[in-house]
Formats: sequence, structure tokens, C-alpha cells
Amino acid sequence: MQPQESNAIARRPLDVEDYIDILRRHKGWIFGPLFAALVLSVVVAFLWPDTYVSVATIRVVPPQVPENFVPANVNTDVQGRVNSLIQLILNRASLTNIINTHNLYKRERERLPLDDVIENMRLYDIKCCPLLQTANTQRSERTQYPAFQIGFAYNNRFIAQKVTTDLVARFLEENVREVSQQTVSTTQFLRDQWDTAKKKLDDIEQKLSVFRTQNMGRLPEEQQSNYQGLNAMQGQMLTLNTSMNRVNQEKLLYENQLRIFREQLSNLKDPNSTDQAQQQKNEKLAEKDREIEQYENAIASARERYKESHPDVQRLANMLAAAKKQREAIVKQEEAKKPDAPVARTPNPQIAREQRDLNVAMQRIQGLVQAKDLEMDDYKKQSGELEKTIRLYQSRIESVPVGIKEYDQLIRERDLARRDYEDLDRRLNASAMSTALENRQQGERLEQLDPPSIPQTPTQPKRPLIIAIGAGIGLIAGICLAGAWEVKDTALKNLKDVRAYTQLPVLGSIPLLENDLIVRRRKRLAWLAWSTAGLVGVIIMSGSVVYYFATKL
Repeated sequence: MQPQESNAIARRPLDVEDYIDILRRHKGWIFGPLFAALVLSVVVAFLWPDTYVSVATIRVVPPQVPENFVPANVNTDVQGRVNSLIQLILNRASLTNIINTHNLYKRERERLPLDDVIENMRLYDIKCCPLLQTANTQRSERTQYPAFQIGFAYNNRFIAQKVTTDLVARFLEENVREVSQQTVSTTQFLRDQWDTAKKKLDDIEQKLSVFRTQNMGRLPEEQQSNYQGLNAMQGQMLTLNTSMNRVNQEKLLYENQLRIFREQLSNLKDPNSTDQAQQQKNEKLAEKDREIEQYENAIASARERYKESHPDVQRLANMLAAAKKQREAIVKQEEAKKPDAPVARTPNPQIAREQRDLNVAMQRIQGLVQAKDLEMDDYKKQSGELEKTIRLYQSRIESVPVGIKEYDQLIRERDLARRDYEDLDRRLNASAMSTALENRQQGERLEQLDPPSIPQTPTQPKRPLIIAIGAGIGLIAGICLAGAWEVKDTALKNLKDVRAYTQLPVLGSIPLLENDLIVRRRKRLAWLAWSTAGLVGVIIMSGSVVYYFATKL
């Protein structure tokens, strides 16, 4: 009988002593990658240039005079105005000026186009964010206060502070210019409109005075009641039109809701399906096919080593035949289960309940739409009656001489022009006071709350974290290598392996006898190699640390 190969026999379970023995045999494969990864992570951590972030805080100072006394004539959305200022400051021309002024990104400008350098500066180095503060510590709600921070990241902390100072100065200057331009433009626009309205009012009053002089003593005062009735009817018609528009909008809203409910009802489907059963059947067949393939490979491997009469070969052949019979049984069973016609499935109770709810909601919405149709019909009837009444009043007024209609037209135009003039005069006065308030620097403005800081410690890189991650990766890689070598090595390691794989009692053991000179030479070479590697690694790590502190100073 030929001996069985070790890879055909299952390995025995390992205990603590075996793991200690594995660590002892493969300690070089474990500590080698660990030390190499440690050296590499230290070099990367200390050759990575520092990045310092200088931050300044700007707050929004409210106006010194309450807004109910002097309303602002500029955009009151602080966040929107701040975002607009950021876009103006971070444009290409401004950033190019800052780069040339402070001589930034020397290496980047040598190998990249200036547009790419500016884009990287805008995206990664300049930070502008609102200042958030916890308003309720119990709920941990974050409320945005009228303040924000501007920061700049660079490898030189003093240059970072200078650039941040420049950005803050440009921000405040641009805000003052923008606010001044807006308030002056608003005041000038209102003044132009006020002049136009005043001229129009003067012209209408002049025409009205001429008409009164020419028709003095011939003005029909009895027509005043007709005009009052006409105005009342027109007011009712306006109210009625408003109501009709409201009803129409509500009807459109209900129809939109009805359409949404219909779409939901059409999209509501029963999740029951036969895909899962088909998938389970395919998985069973695939699993049985894999089992048959494993038995066939095992028989082929056994026939290369043993004869046909060997018990292992016969046993594997019997198992293969049984597996094929099981597969045929599964196929026949699944074919017998196939129905000739689709089986009616019990509807999902939750789906049915949701369909009933949607149908009830749709009926309710349809009732509301019908009610709105009835209400609209009633309003149309009232509108027809009002139109008849208005035409009656208009026919009465048209019977008056043409000059009287001209007089009433002038009165209405004068009232409208006077109302526009008074409204513009009020707005112009408020805008003029707001402009004066801005000129005296007493309106809403931006103020530097905290000056740009000089960062003492770099924000990047996180050297302890990089070293720890590198050492962890090296340790994991070493353990994986040691495990791979242990799995690949099929030799018997100790007496436990001999007893487990031979199933024979061990009467005694003879230790491995080697030449002492060879053993000492091997140990010296291993010690020399590890010492050299450790010394080289320590020198490399020390050199990277010394280079970091030398370039930092």
C-alpha cells in the first residue's frame, strides 16, 4: 500500500504551544515586514512637509440704529452677501496678485500651469466657513451665528498668517465698497423715480385746474352716487375674481393630489414573486454540481496513486454515484413541482389595505373637486349679475357730457399719481437716511473679531497616526507571510504531528544533530544580518527626523 500524501489528510487542530512554535520558527517573516513598514512610515511621516493653518474670525456687526427706525436699503441676506464677497475675492486676478505678492507655490508653479495652481489654492488651501456654536447643549442643536472664519493653509506659518491678513483686508474692503455702491445706487434710482412721479403729478394737477376753470358751475354733483355704486360693484367684482382664482387654484391642487394618488395606486404592486423559488432551485443544483465535481477530482487524484480495488477509490466512486442520483432526484422533484398554469397567490394584506386607503382618499378628493365645481358655478352666476349691474352704471355715466368723464378721469389719474408720489417720497427718505447711516459707519458692517493667528503646531500630517498605521500594516503583512509559509510547509514539526498523522505510538525521539561550527556560523550570520538591517533602519529613521527638524528651523 502506498503511503498517503500529507495534503490528502486534514491537518490536526493547533494549540497554544503550536502557535508559539510557529512564532519561533517564522519570527523573521513577522518582524522583518514590521520593521520595514515602521521605517517606511517614519520616513514618510517626517519627509511629509508640515501644513500650518492661520485662521481669522469676522463677525457681522448689527446696525447702531434699530431697523424699525431706519430700514436698510441693501440686501439683508448676510449669508448671500458673504458668499458673493467670497466669489469676488477668490477670483483669478485676486489670487494671482496674492501669489505674486507673497511668492507662493514656487515648486508648483515650476511644474504646473498657473490656472491649476490657482484652482488648487482655491479648493484646498483657502477655507471660509460660518462659525457654528451649540445653542442648546441638551439637544446638541447647532445654530449659525452671524460670524465666519477665513483660513489659509501653507507650509510656512508666517506666510500663512500674512496671506490670511491679506484675505481679511480684501474681504473687509470689498464689503465696504459693495455696501456703499448698493446703497448709493438704490438712493439714486429712487430719486430718479421720485422726480418722474412728481413731474407726472404736477402735469395732472395742471390739467385738472384748467378743466375746473373752463367748466366752473357746470359739474354734475348728482352723478357722485353713480360713481360710488360703480366703484362698489367693481370692488365686488375684484373680490369675486379673487375668490374664483382661489377656487380654481384649490381645484388644481386637488386634481394634482388625485393624480398623485392614481400614480401611487398604479405603482403599488404585490412583491410576491417566483424568482426566489427559481433562484433557490438553481442554487441547490449548482451546489450539487460542485459536490459532483469535487468527487470526480478526488477520484482522478486517487486513481493516479492507487489501483481500482483500493478501498478509497471504491468509496469515492460510491459517493460520486450517490451524488449523481441525488442531483437527478432534485431535477425530477423540481420538474414535478412545475404547475401547468400560474398559481393564484393570496394578495398581500398590507398592499390591499394601502389600495383601499388610496381609493378612499381618491373618492374624498373627487368629492372636493365636485364641491369646487359647484362653488365655481355659483361664483360665475354672481359674476354675470355683477357685470349686468356694472354695465347699467356705465350706461348712466355715459349719458353725462364728455367733459364730465374727462374730469373724473383726471381725478382718478391725480389720485393714482399722488399715491405713487407719496410712496416714492417715503422710500426715498428712508433710503437717504440709510445712505447717511452707512456713510457714518453706523449701519450693518463686517468687523474683524479675531486677528489671523500664528499657528504653533502643524495640522498635517498626523505623524503618530501615520507611524501607527504603518506599523500595524507591517505586522499584519508579517503575520500573513508567516501563516502562508506555515500552510505551505507540510513537514512534521514535533511528536504531536508524528502521533496524529501516523496513528502509531512513539517509543522515543532522536534530536537533530548538527555541527556546532555550522550552527554558530548560522547564528552569527543571522545576528549580523538583523543588526545591519536594524542599524540601517535606525540610521534612515534618524536621518529623516534630523532632516525634518533641520529644515523646520
